[in-house]
Order: sequence, then structure tokens, then C-alpha cells
Amino acid sequence: MILVNTDFITGKELETLTIVKGSTIQSKHIGKDILSGLKTIVGGELTAYTEMINEARAIATKRMVQEAESLEADAIINIRYSTSNVMQGAAEVLVYGTAVKFR
Repeated sequence: MILVNTDFITGKELETLTIVKGSTIQSKHIGKDILSGLKTIVGGELTAYTEMINEARAIATKRMVQEAESLEADAIINIRYSTSNVMQGAAEVLVYGTAVKFR
């Protein structure tokens, strides 16, 4: 499966299928949340949250690809990510794009 954030794939003629998406909501346990809160006092990267968002992005992308594969798509173009806070210490990651077939 080819994944791109452009509206074309060089050298390929595309047939548009439909929009596909994947999402997940992830959180860290209270211990990591407290430690991250303390880290904000001195500054620096909140690695627990970086790991959480990276994991969430991978899960959401996998779900989007599975949806495209169920449509027998060859690629997904115009991929976009969106993140939002759901509650303290929890974030939703949404990814979406256009499933296409090669002609």
C-alpha cells in the first residue's frame, strides 16, 4: 500500500474510490501523567506523551490502511492527521485520506 500526502502519485493514473479513515484515543496511566506534570515545571520533552502520540498515530494509520485494503485500494493519497485532547492525559488521533486504485 502506497501512502502519500500529495494528490497524485508520479507515473500513475488514479481512480478515486472513497475517503478512508482511522482513529484511536490513547492515554497514559496516572503515574506517567503526574511525572509529566512535574516535568513541565523545569521544561523539556514529555517523552511519555511523545510515545503515546506516536503509538496512537501508528494505530490510526493501520486502521485506515485496513479500511483501504478492504476496498482493494492500491494507495491512499492526500493523507492528513488531526489530534485533539479528549480529556486530561488523553488524546484522539484521526487520520484520513482518499483511497485510490491504479488504472
